[in-house]
Amino acid sequence: MPDFHNPAAFLLLLFIPALYFLRRAGFLTRIAFVLTVSDWNGKSFDWKRKPRNFASWLSRVCAVLAFGFAVFALAEPVLYRQERIYTSRGTDVMFVIDVSPSMAAKDIGAFTRLDMAKKAVIELVNDNPGASFGVVAMGEEASIVIPPTVDKTIFMERLKNIKIGYLGNGTAIGTGLSTAVFHMVSSAAPKKCIILITDGENNAGSIHPETAAELAFNNNITLYTLGVGTDGTVPIEYEDPITGKRYSGFLDSTFDISALRTISQIAGGRFFEIQSLSDFSLALSVIIKNQGVVQTYHSKTVNYEFYDKLILIAGILFALSWFIRSVCLQEFI
Repeated sequence: MPDFHNPAAFLLLLFIPALYFLRRAGFLTRIAFVLTVSDWNGKSFDWKRKPRNFASWLSRVCAVLAFGFAVFALAEPVLYRQERIYTSRGTDVMFVIDVSPSMAAKDIGAFTRLDMAKKAVIELVNDNPGASFGVVAMGEEASIVIPPTVDKTIFMERLKNIKIGYLGNGTAIGTGLSTAVFHMVSSAAPKKCIILITDGENNAGSIHPETAAELAFNNNITLYTLGVGTDGTVPIEYEDPITGKRYSGFLDSTFDISALRTISQIAGGRFFEIQSLSDFSLALSVIIKNQGVVQTYHSKTVNYEFYDKLILIAGILFALSWFIRSVCLQEFI
């Protein structure tokens, strides 16, 4: 429920019924002259009563609503919300997300594998405000999208901007994992983990995935691997972000589960097979539970004032009322 800094402003709403009764009593009415307009021996002026009456009614409604919104703005509405301010470091989580063309396959509902990965990651981030999250995009090469951060707004923006195919057609798992380790090795977080989301085998890069997994283990970073997709023939469609060329067809989906399971075991983690959004959500919740740490925090009351939005709405309604009166009905008094 909103609170109001200036509730006395609501007394101004009494002007609406007061004006109505004064008008009904004959006060504050406009002077009107009856005038018949017609040509000599011609057709009399045709008064379009129903459309004009409706326009006049709509104009009055807009004026009343505009006045109401203006009064609410003068009352200075405010919403209070409790937010947690964490005073200790949480877990660092780095997602290594495959952006090779095969991630455009649509075998998890009506969305692509990458879209489902983004959706599951966003749910996890929203449910865990105390942790730090980062992203490495992985294709034929690997690139840091955002290092671990607690700024969820920037994280979401960078995650949503990831596109399929912008790092080439290959899958350099070893390079992607090594990039993630490089950006986490100096972190002072009590726990650190990498979550690899891929649907393919390592076929690019100069670093072997097992070597990267050992590098993570030696730096106290746990590795979890999520194998995304189903076996068989699946539809695929995507637009190359570099050339703009659109591709569509079918993909013979298959990948080596044993390799993904091996590298996760080397780095003390676990492998998850993902074939639905519920599998995604369950796997990520298990991971974050295993990697969770106890954090200290204090609560802070945050005020959200939105009187400026009410003033904007009131201005629009006043302008609409004026437009109907002056332009449509041509009433200048």
